[in-house]
Amino acid sequence: MMIELPELRWYAVRVKSNREWTVAAAARGKGIEEFVPRYRVRRQWSDRVREVELPLFAGYVFCRLDVRQRLPVLTIPGVVGFVGTREGPLAVEDEEIAALQRVASSGAPAAPWPYLQVGQRVRITRGPLRGLEGLLAVVKSDYRLVVSVTLLQRSVAVEVDRDAIVPIGHPAAGARPSYAAAVRTA
Repeated sequence: MMIELPELRWYAVRVKSNREWTVAAAARGKGIEEFVPRYRVRRQWSDRVREVELPLFAGYVFCRLDVRQRLPVLTIPGVVGFVGTREGPLAVEDEEIAALQRVASSGAPAAPWPYLQVGQRVRITRGPLRGLEGLLAVVKSDYRLVVSVTLLQRSVAVEVDRDAIVPIGHPAAGARPSYAAAVRTA
């Protein structure tokens, strides 16, 4: 007699606006591994400027679970549903979550970034992000590595040292002109 072990995969859970932290805490309270990548940004109000922490993927919480046991997540207040198709939730690639976790733990400044499908693929050769691969973009003469979550069609950009970047591919054929101006090789 064979016992089937549950397959724990990462899934993107869509949540109501500004509920990422409460949904993550509730999932953690139910014994479900959760991940909400964050970034810091300065916000100005009429009387003060303050640095706040926001989710990199607004409206989403990543949960690692056996998809057949998703009811505890769906019953959390603020959860809209799992990202997927009519057939069911779609798993986020483990490599994409691992890359996001490395970005989050590196301490390097990160920020949300428009999803990119074309451009130069690069690999980081040294520092806390060594071995990480992604797309290279240049913003105000600062180099950024763009890490994407294909399922959500969203990306995150993290600042990287120009000298730690090596190209591993060529820009895709048919790159959009407006994008080609924003993405450059090292």
